[in-house]
Amino acid sequence: MKTYVATSVDRQRDWYVVDAEGQTLGRLATRIANALRGKRKPEYTPHVDTGDFIVVVNAEKIHVTGDKLAQKVYWRHSGYPGGIKSRTLAEMLDRRPEEVIRKAVKGMLPRNRLARRQLTKLKVYAGPDHPHEAQRPKPMEIER
Repeated sequence: MKTYVATSVDRQRDWYVVDAEGQTLGRLATRIANALRGKRKPEYTPHVDTGDFIVVVNAEKIHVTGDKLAQKVYWRHSGYPGGIKSRTLAEMLDRRPEEVIRKAVKGMLPRNRLARRQLTKLKVYAGPDHPHEAQRPKPMEIER
């Protein structure tokens, strides 16, 4: 019996669209991260990119539990002394709601070159419209 290893020849990448309206942020991010890595497929191989493309719409209508809108803080640093800046989740949803989902999914991927390539297959849009109709994305079922 031989171990199956996926190659770039026999992988099939599909396009899925996910409606984030009313979805819980962390639960949605885990489903998206698994789909980007290819863990939903039987031919999953950890060191090969077998995942699908994911288009997320309505990112501004994401739901969080508890008091995370006020308590969850996103930090960034300019690289200069005293250059640390912070924003709460509510401010991030007002300014750049796409980044909230992108950062949540990025945190659930491994820290390596393959995961950085897999993250480029994630397309997030704040509103209900997206420019990927030519790829004919299928709706991805996510339980609420």
